[in-house]
This record gives sequence, C-alpha cells and structure tokens, in this order.
Amino acid sequence: MDLSSFLTSLTTSFIIFVIFVLIFTWLSRKPGNSVIYYPNRIVRGLEPYEGVRTRSPFAWIKESITSTEADIISISGVDTAVYFVFLSTVLGILVSSGTLLLPSLLPIAGTAKSKDANSNSNFTSLERLSMANVEEKSPRLWAFLLATYVVSFFTLYMLWKAYNHVSELRGAALSAPGVKPEQYAILVRDIPAVPEGQTRKEQVDSYFRSLHADTFYRSMVVTDNKEVNKIWEDLKKYRKKLARAEAIFAASKTTGKPEGTRPMNKKSFLCGEKVDTIDYCNKMIDTLVSKLETEQKNTIREKQQSSAFVFFTNRIAATSAAQTIHAKKVDTWTVVEAPEPRQIIWSNLKMKFYQRQLRQDIVYVIVALTVLFYMIPITFISAFTTLKNLKKILPFLKPVVDQPEVKTVLEAYLPQVALIVFLALLPKLLMFLSKAEGIPSLSHVVRASSGKYFYFIILNVFIGVTISGTLLRTIKEIQKDATFKKIVDLLGKNLPLSATFFLTFVALKFFIGYGLELSRLVPFIIFHLKRKYLCKTEAEVKEAWAPGDINYATRVPNDLLIVTIVLCYSVIAPVIIPFGVAYFGVGWLVLRNQALKVYVPSYESYGRMWPHMHARIIAALIIYQLTMIGYFSIKKFYYVPLVIPLPIFSIAFAFMCRKKFYNSFRNTPLEVACAEIKETPNLEAIYKAYIPPCLSSDKFDETQEFGDALSAVPKTGSSV
Repeated sequence: MDLSSFLTSLTTSFIIFVIFVLIFTWLSRKPGNSVIYYPNRIVRGLEPYEGVRTRSPFAWIKESITSTEADIISISGVDTAVYFVFLSTVLGILVSSGTLLLPSLLPIAGTAKSKDANSNSNFTSLERLSMANVEEKSPRLWAFLLATYVVSFFTLYMLWKAYNHVSELRGAALSAPGVKPEQYAILVRDIPAVPEGQTRKEQVDSYFRSLHADTFYRSMVVTDNKEVNKIWEDLKKYRKKLARAEAIFAASKTTGKPEGTRPMNKKSFLCGEKVDTIDYCNKMIDTLVSKLETEQKNTIREKQQSSAFVFFTNRIAATSAAQTIHAKKVDTWTVVEAPEPRQIIWSNLKMKFYQRQLRQDIVYVIVALTVLFYMIPITFISAFTTLKNLKKILPFLKPVVDQPEVKTVLEAYLPQVALIVFLALLPKLLMFLSKAEGIPSLSHVVRASSGKYFYFIILNVFIGVTISGTLLRTIKEIQKDATFKKIVDLLGKNLPLSATFFLTFVALKFFIGYGLELSRLVPFIIFHLKRKYLCKTEAEVKEAWAPGDINYATRVPNDLLIVTIVLCYSVIAPVIIPFGVAYFGVGWLVLRNQALKVYVPSYESYGRMWPHMHARIIAALIIYQLTMIGYFSIKKFYYVPLVIPLPIFSIAFAFMCRKKFYNSFRNTPLEVACAEIKETPNLEAIYKAYIPPCLSSDKFDETQEFGDALSAVPKTGSSV
C-alpha cells in the first residue's frame, strides 16, 4: 500500500468517526431514543438525560474521564472494572514504550541507507521508517535490541501492578458485607449410584451431614429439565402471544367500531384452520399450566441426576467445603464453588467426569482442525492485500481496478473489511463448542470461548496474514531460487511490509469500530423498525431495546490481537505505536460511556477473566520476543543471543504470577470469606434462588416439593 492510499484510509476513517460522534450527539438528545443510549440507567430506575439536551457533543468524554473505578463497579460490576484495568494496562505499556521508542528509533531507521530498501520497489515512505531500512550487521541494530528490552520490561512491570490491583478488587468484592447466594453453596457432581433403600436426596443429605454436621443446611438435587423446560417455554410463548393479541384487539376498537376486530391466526404456521387468537391462547395456556404442574412434579421425583447443590449456614463453611477433597477417587463427589444462579448451564450439570474429559479432548481437536481449515480462506483473503496480487488472480478486473479512484478505495479498505467480516462468523461456533465441553457456568464458557478465539486469530490473522502476504509478494523470486536461505532472506526483507496492512487494520478497528459502538446505529435502526412494525406490547418494546452485556467472548480476543500486532511491530515499525495508543485510548473512552449508560451485565464472576487476559498478554509478549530474535537473525546481527533470555524471563514471570496470584482467582480465600456481613442471611431465599425458573410455580410450594417430596429426611434449622 502506498502512502497516498494509507493517508486516504486514515483520513476517511477519521471523518467517519467524527460523523458517528455527531450522529450519537444528535440522536441521544431525542427523548424517544433514551432506551438506546441510556438503557443501563433506565433499568436502574435513574433519569437518563441529566441535562443532555444542552451539553456539548463531547460532554460524554468528560463524563467518561471523571468517572471512578468505584462508579464502574457499582453500575456494571467487578468484571467490567477489571476489563478497564486491562485497557489501562495496555495503554500504559504503549504510552511508556512510545515515549522512548518513537523519538529514538524513527531517526535511526529513517537516516539509514539500506541496499534492500533502495532495490525494493515495494518500499514506501512508511517502510523507510522501519527496521527494514537498516542494513544487515549495522551498529544501528543495537538501538533496536535495547528497545526490545525496554518494551519487554515495561510490559512485565505494568502486568505485575495490574495483577496486584485486580487481586485487591476481587478480594474487596468477595468480602463485601452483602449476601451473595453463590457464597453459601457448592456444586457437587459425579455423585455415585444411589444405595439401596435411599433416594438421591437422602444420599446427598446423609453424606454431607456426616462431613459437615454443624454447618450443612440442605441440598437440592439437579434434575433433567429438558421436558419441563420445553413446556415452560411454550407457556411463555403463548402468554406473550395472548398479550400481543389483546393489545391488537384493544387498538382495533374505535369510535366507529367500538366492538373492535378480534385477531385470528392459523393453528400451525402455514396451514390449519383459523381460530380466535385470544380464545385459542387462553385455552392453550390452561392446558399448558396443568401439563406444567404435572411435569414439574414428575421431574422433581423421577428425573434426578448425579449432581446437586449443597447449601451451608455460612460462607466460610461453603468456601472450605468447595476447596476440600471429599472422596478417595477423583471421579466421585467432585466439588467446586457454585456459580451464580443466573449463569448456570443446567443441561451440563448431569455430565459425568470422564464424559466431560472426553468432550473436552474432542472439542480441542475440532478447534485445531478449524484453525487449519480457516488458514485456507484467510490466506486467500490476504491475497487481496495489494492490487498487484488481485490483478494476478483476477486479470479480467484490471481495467476496473486501474482506475485511480477505485484503486485508492480498494487498497485502503478491501482487505481489512473482508478480514473483519470473515472473522465475525466464527464466535458462535466457538461458544457452541465451549458449552459442549460440559462447563457448568456461562462466565466459564465465555472464558473458554475467548481463549479459543484468541489463539485462532493469532494463528490465522496475525501469523497467517503476515506469512502468506509475504509469500505472495515474493512468489516469483522463490520460484527462481527455492533454497532455504533465499526464502528466509526474502521473508526478512518483506516482513516489515505487512506493517502498513496492520496499521490500516488497527485504524479501521478503532475509528469505524468504536464509531459504530458509540453511535449504536445498528441497534437504533433495529429497535425503531421493531417498534414500528413488530412490537404491540410494552414487554415486546422492552425486549427490542434490551442492550445485553459487553460480550467479552469476542471483545477481549480482538483487543488482544491488537496488543499482539502492536507489540510485535513496536520495534520493527515503531510508527504503529501511536495507532495502538489511539485504539486503546478511544476504546477506553467509548466503552467507559457504554459501561456507565448502556450495557447491563448478564453475570458477575468477580474478575475471573483477568488471569486469562494476563496469560495471553504474556503470550503476545513472547510472540513479540521470538519475532525479534528471528528478525535480528535475518539481519545477521551477531549479538542476537542477547535477546534469547527475554522469552525465558517472560515464561518465568508468568509462572511466578500464577503461583502468587492464581489460586485466589480459582478459589475464594478463607480470609475473604470470613469478613463480617451486615445481616443474617435468609437461607431459604438463597436456596430458592437456585430453583430453575421452569420448576417455579405459583400453584405449589417449590421448597416443599424439593425438600419433602423427595424424601422424609428432616430439615436443619434455617438460622445461623
């Protein structure tokens, strides 16, 4: 990509971002749009506007900057606060590194007179400011070697500070005086076969009462809820349909036609007789309510699984039990801390120990094959990085793409947009595979999916695009001389040329991506279309504007891809650092606004994502260090062995952090659990919080059903 195409891409991206900001300012002032731009505040019962109609277009920036970490925690939870620690940490690494590297390395690279640069027509003004412009064996390479150490130690220092800070945040949240149901419960899986003469509940109760006689409260046996859940979902569907039909009927009553028009519908989607919708829904609801009550009782009595939730009278006892090995064999009485009630994946709780292990292995194989499969289309996409390659592959397009305007637009946007759209297809598959492993909680599935997505985009986007793009540029030279030495030399000379692709990729991500994020144009359009043509009830309107959460499963890996790109090119092409700073700086501001006003968290894991973020930043750092070792070797720099200790030190640092901090993220420390609470917990309310919605009913007492219908074992007291 030449300089004019790069500047065109950068300028147009910036203009589009400014337009998005102005659109956000204009639309967010309209009262009818408050549910799009302030749903978090509305859900919490707050006034959405706070003088929004008179403020400047950039008042949101001031509000984001002046908000504190305590504000984020109180509004969006600890997980969101930890995400901002991640953004701040990366921003600190890049700002610190850029402050030293830009004024020192750019003049050194720019004033060098490399034979490769003079002989290579592909070199542009941007590449001449990179390490590629420095001659082999040049003493100038010492500056780049020292810079490699600077970036590495800045990264490790910032990560150490961040891990300490997040540990404190997690500890403070878990020791807070409020009552959290998950702190009084444990999840027990792989329960052995029921002894003769006992029910499953009697087995669980007697086992834990014998081991925790003073603190055991009661148990809840997990059931197979597939059938009852289907009935419950059907019941919800017909109640929603009834409310909609009644709203349509009420709207049809006019002065000229006070009796209105009763809505009609077919019994099945495409065929069947027409029926009165209101009467039909009422009839189906009555039938399903009766059917649901019968199936609820049948499920509770007959469909018990080999897992259960066990509740304790205080959180110290529950924490201790969750960290204790209860059985002699690893595949029986497996105990872990209970997830939050709202994030339990009930269908996964019944899976046995070896079934989970087998599923995990199969999923890893599938993910590995997916990575290899995706290398083919990713490589094909990278072929469009330059118009020269495009004309080689599709020669009939030459008259069109040779037009100056078309050429500039295609070079500026085509490869980056194609790659971003292509990657958007993958996350749902990875979420499905992570759930298939048998993971019991949503937050754990998100972490697992995030990890898979990170390694996928690193192997396919960063490494795949870099290597395949370099090979495509040098294919003719390799065909003439395919020796190993020639291939290595060509890769070394052409590797920095990929920097301009990633410069525009990063710029496109933060200008266009965060512009769309702030303006919320897509949710805005979808909401207003639904409200005008589809929504007939208040419940449907609320469902149409429900904002969801930040979606860490895709956001974190994409951020980590940018971290990897910027770190790996920070010394080879330091001009990329300001783009990395802009990406994380703009992201911090925009997402701060969204966390305070838009997104509503769907779960709280108290920062459990951080160790995974930390480990993958370390992985990005090691990739950077190995890249530098390889590139110094290609440059025939005799002192390249001095870089070899860096990845070793990074691995040792990661190991040390894991030993020092990770256990307090995997399990709740007892000193945290023993902190005082404000009130005596309502153990019955804690117990009821874990009853699945499909087993709740107004017609009978769930507690009685769960506790007494399964066995005659007496309950313990309900007070602490």
